[in-house]
Amino acid sequence: MSPLYLTSLPLELTPLRRWAAMRGFGADEGLALHHLLSETFGKGAMQPFRLMPAPKATSATLYAYARTDDAGLRQVARECAMPDALAVCDLEAFAVKPMPETWRKGRRLAFDLRVRPTKRLLKPAGVFGKGAEIDAYLAEALRLHPDGRCAENPVERESVYRTWLVERLGAATTLEAARMIRFERRTVVRGKTSLEGPEVTWHGELTVQDGEAFAARLASGVGRHSAFGYGMLLLRPAR
Repeated sequence: MSPLYLTSLPLELTPLRRWAAMRGFGADEGLALHHLLSETFGKGAMQPFRLMPAPKATSATLYAYARTDDAGLRQVARECAMPDALAVCDLEAFAVKPMPETWRKGRRLAFDLRVRPTKRLLKPAGVFGKGAEIDAYLAEALRLHPDGRCAENPVERESVYRTWLVERLGAATTLEAARMIRFERRTVVRGKTSLEGPEVTWHGELTVQDGEAFAARLASGVGRHSAFGYGMLLLRPAR
């Protein structure tokens, strides 16, 4: 398998929003960035990704994992990117570093992670049909209380989302700690469908159990919508 690289790309937010509006992406920032990266560096070349703006800042840094090195990404941008897309990106400050090829079992790492904790229903539940993508919290409430009487034994949201996170990380890691530092509901556009759902940011720590599986998890992201700004594990030194 080809090496994994961590990239950082500075973006100017006002030109980005103007570009997104001209392209008809509305307020769905993840959708706009998905198209910007695909058209500049190639489809799927830089994902999962995460935009990290400072409060009230006019610029931000987009971090992404890629399977192509610095020279290859820059070549595609020079050859294929549209001038209006390049006006949004600061390619002069574009930076790439190789990630470790192997991860030692027992390595403890801190992480910052933004996800959409949703599930696809395997069978109809309540007003939702089979195959519907719904909030994992709602899916659990419907499972425990199909009659809708959850007020008698309410489901704890953060606990449900933590269980969802453990399932999505899989056997690659052991989740040592996780704190939900942000929760909101956001509508995203996928094709001709608008999906309203949860958005959660986690800070936590994990221990690597399978180095190859962990590297694969970094590359694929955690949960759904990894091509639209969710699921990127940003690593930090553990305490």
